[in-house]
Amino acid sequence: MTEATGATLYRNCDWIVAWDAEAGSHVYLQNADLAFSGKDVVYVGKRSSGKGYDGPVANDIDGAGLMLIPGFVDIHSHPGHEPGWKGMLEELGSAKLGQSSLYEFMPVFNIGPGYAKHARRVAVSELLKSGVTTICDLGQPTPDWPEHYAETGIRAVLWAMFRSGPWKTTNGHSVEYDLDPARGDRLLREAIDLMDEAGRHPSGRISGLLCPAQIDTVTEGQILEALAAARDRGQPIQIHAAQSIVEFQEILRRYGETPIGWLDRIGALGPDLVIGHGIFLNDHPWLHFPHANDFERLRDSGAGVAHCPVVFARRGIALNSLGRYVEAGIPCGIGTDSFPHNMLDELRMACYAGRIRAGSYTGATTAQAFTAATSAGADLIRRPDLGRLAPGCKADFAVIDMSNPYMQPDYEPLRSLIYSANDRAVRDVYVDGVQVVRDGEVTTFDIAEDIAMLRRGQAEVIAGAPGRDWAGRSLEELSPRVFPVRG
Repeated sequence: MTEATGATLYRNCDWIVAWDAEAGSHVYLQNADLAFSGKDVVYVGKRSSGKGYDGPVANDIDGAGLMLIPGFVDIHSHPGHEPGWKGMLEELGSAKLGQSSLYEFMPVFNIGPGYAKHARRVAVSELLKSGVTTICDLGQPTPDWPEHYAETGIRAVLWAMFRSGPWKTTNGHSVEYDLDPARGDRLLREAIDLMDEAGRHPSGRISGLLCPAQIDTVTEGQILEALAAARDRGQPIQIHAAQSIVEFQEILRRYGETPIGWLDRIGALGPDLVIGHGIFLNDHPWLHFPHANDFERLRDSGAGVAHCPVVFARRGIALNSLGRYVEAGIPCGIGTDSFPHNMLDELRMACYAGRIRAGSYTGATTAQAFTAATSAGADLIRRPDLGRLAPGCKADFAVIDMSNPYMQPDYEPLRSLIYSANDRAVRDVYVDGVQVVRDGEVTTFDIAEDIAMLRRGQAEVIAGAPGRDWAGRSLEELSPRVFPVRG
């Protein structure tokens, strides 16, 4: 007996968030069908259209009570260590370093590289269950990096980070840089090699891109060489820039330009560049620097922004604002950056933080945030076949359970999902046509051992914190518990 061949058909779905190529926008379809065969979507349409899918069907699924949405593209994340920070960094920043946690605390709290695989698996489990089908991991290149992702089933873009050296503070109010350009040049060459190797992974779900780590830890030559290598391959690069007040002042001190202005001056600001965060432009309310025109330069350049609202909201920091950037035509994607790795949390925060910063309920709309997390994010990585539900796109999508009480009533299902239901309503997820989440649980791997290893890694961080902190403080002194432990 031969195995049945044909498409998987989701028939008569309550809602499908489909892609209208002519309008260049998502649209709602009600009582509609979606079919995919192998790795690709082959049909999306309303049943009442009189057309319908007429090919062979191997798996016919009743879509009543379901909504299908395109898989989210997490444009900026650091899952190789940040899941180990849970409980430590949610209420911590440096009062004398612009409320950032980058310089004083993150070097103290980083778990060891031996735990990277376990951290990534924990992060991917969270991402999949919130509807993410593509993760962009900005991490340190290692030979086993692609395989960490291949076995999870998610689609992964490995942004190979390199830098000339780290930063540190020895007093809590100033930042020093230990930069060795020769080291950075060597790491750039290694990153290029790994980027190319990742793209040859047999799964077809792994790709590699280049990431000069931070604007203040790399040289002009390294940025431009990375850009040239990326352009040779038809790819963009991503760099952390305009992410802190410290960085803004450091670049101004070195070059007499704002971070955006310096990138523009050296010829790096353009459509082949994705800026990680892009918050502290000269007109940000936290800065008083009227002597530049960063927003206009960014707008006119075609460069994109990876917006990660939750991690900055923890420290009272917000982009000014998502709606302003999008309405000006600046391409924006959404990233989780740090824990928790939940894209629906990011979408809700992007809308709320944007409205608070703008002082208006129009400061960031649901449509702007959802588009940033899907089609716009996919465009930033040059993948028009992702972040959309249309024939010819990859079968990367999430199935939302409309019967979940948080999804009802369903006048506006995406608002119900983002503002009320969150990942509680994500039932199933597919990547490349393969089901990776079923009934809210990841099917491709188990994280019980990874959680145990992550706990071990965090315990090592706690034990070693005084030796890494400039003031010799314990973890409890650095990040006191919500309430004291008694008995």
